[in-house]
Amino acid sequence: MCICDSFFLIYVEMKKNILIILTALCSFIANSEENPKFDIYGQIRTDLFYNSRENVESVDGLFYSYPKNVLPDANDSDLNDNDNSNMYLLYSRLGFNVSNIKLASANATAKVEFDFRGSGSTLSVARLRHAYLNLDWGTPSVLIGQTWHPFYGEVAPQILNLNMGSPYQPFSRAPQVRFRYKKNKLQFTATALWQSQYLSNGPDGKTNKYLKNSCVPELHIGLDYKKGSLIAGFGVDFTSLTPRTQATVGDNIYKVNERISTFSHEIHAKYTTPLWYFAAKSVLGSNLTQASMLGGYGVKSIDPITGEQKYTPNRNSSSWINAVYGNKWKVGVFMGYLKNLGTNDAVSKMYGTGVDVDQLFTGSAEITYNIPHWKIGIEYNYTSAWYGDLNNKNGKIINTNAVHNNRIVASAIFTF
Repeated sequence: MCICDSFFLIYVEMKKNILIILTALCSFIANSEENPKFDIYGQIRTDLFYNSRENVESVDGLFYSYPKNVLPDANDSDLNDNDNSNMYLLYSRLGFNVSNIKLASANATAKVEFDFRGSGSTLSVARLRHAYLNLDWGTPSVLIGQTWHPFYGEVAPQILNLNMGSPYQPFSRAPQVRFRYKKNKLQFTATALWQSQYLSNGPDGKTNKYLKNSCVPELHIGLDYKKGSLIAGFGVDFTSLTPRTQATVGDNIYKVNERISTFSHEIHAKYTTPLWYFAAKSVLGSNLTQASMLGGYGVKSIDPITGEQKYTPNRNSSSWINAVYGNKWKVGVFMGYLKNLGTNDAVSKMYGTGVDVDQLFTGSAEITYNIPHWKIGIEYNYTSAWYGDLNNKNGKIINTNAVHNNRIVASAIFTF
């Protein structure tokens, strides 16, 4: 296939996705009781990055997580000790906000937003980011559609790296039904979530079938206190997965009934002034791989006849803090730390993301130039990862060695 044919196929796929999105949106608007108001917005974003080492990453390095472990060759040279660099515009985006919609007694708003990240290793293809309808009755409201995971929430670091602080900061957009109730300075949120683009990890890698076969959506409740420029709150997440529905023992296949259920918790705070931005978050996570976090679960027992496995969750503690100062010229610093806390039970093997990592540390600094419609900046990021061996008694990582990566990101963003 020639280059021209490839670009033509990408164009056809983009056009098809955009038409589907706009058709669905217009169908909803046509049945509303008011004359809707459309606001079109978007950005053209260019990202140039350099790494001193190969890394655990996605989007061909644009979404960066942490450096890979040492991988020795036959001469004991590290195969992962290679620098790399590239430039992309994949996170340019286009969106539509719709307001002035009335549905029964509710004031309704809608949003559709997409970028060109694609999915998996297929890049430069239109991808749905947000698509939801929000029904607001003043104090209560209900959102139906895809938007940010509640653990991402309203508190996230202001940094140039597209990972937005991941894996210290939960990062995911998910199909959901969200109920929100506001009273005075308090805001209560209850959400049921499913999986689409950001998936749980398990015996068959990352797939949505663990939640699909579970028949139980991910559940979240949260409470926020809001007063002026201050936001502070907490959230609790419940995830129940079915890792496998069948097992093979010798030449026989058996139907099995497996489940791993976990609770995760987070606290957050943010305070802003015309010149300052302070934000922090801490997460005690159990199997939050669907939110771009480290973790998973281990096998604690196996039925010798059917091969059915019982599991215990791997727990990780992760925290970050971010401070930004300035107006036209802004300087910012970010620090994140993650620690693998192991499991409550002895394990024979682990499933998940980064289950061989004992701890992570990231420190970054950036400077940006900001004027209406424009943001141009550069960021330096230093990350250390401590790898080691699994201690089967408690799921912790021992005999660790550290690897490091130096990352530089330069970005130019035009918004409209």
